[in-house]
Amino acid sequence: MASQNMDPAAATASSTAALKGSESGGSAARGVLLTHCDFLQMSGDKGISAFPESDNLFKWVGTIDGAQGTVYEGLRYRLSLDFPAGYPYQAPRVKFVTPCFHPNVDNQGFICLDILKDKWSALYDVRSILLSIQSLLGEPNNESPLNTAAAELWENQEGENLLEQRRSSSMVEHHLQMSREETWRWKTSTG
Repeated sequence: MASQNMDPAAATASSTAALKGSESGGSAARGVLLTHCDFLQMSGDKGISAFPESDNLFKWVGTIDGAQGTVYEGLRYRLSLDFPAGYPYQAPRVKFVTPCFHPNVDNQGFICLDILKDKWSALYDVRSILLSIQSLLGEPNNESPLNTAAAELWENQEGENLLEQRRSSSMVEHHLQMSREETWRWKTSTG
């Protein structure tokens, strides 16, 4: 109702200011993302990579390799990273493109990771996000599982038998096989 009583010139000025604000936020995000891209390429971290998808600086493709000594060892996972115009003050939306059977990853690939939610800080960069997800693969947070079947399997395992029992589970093996196939397709498509 209040908008009906607003001066049309004031309404236009207000919407123009809002538009300029979002554009300047987008420009700032572009600069931060370009810096993150350069830093990630120069960091030389093994097992992680990310780069913009085509010409859209706000949509990236990332990869993480499964950490050694985990059931994910030898697998490469593809991720999508969608950055809002308010980045780095707003967290990106990150999800697995490659199927991943894990307590903190749901069937659509969405990830339950505190730094992507309520613990987000503008100090995080793409590198720290990828390293955190890679670490999460080997050390899930069963306190807040998105995939209860995977969480139950993880909790019911102990010591040396953990990896072997998870690998022998038909459900887990199915997801691992899908991940291997995706890894193979990714490697053959990228040369």
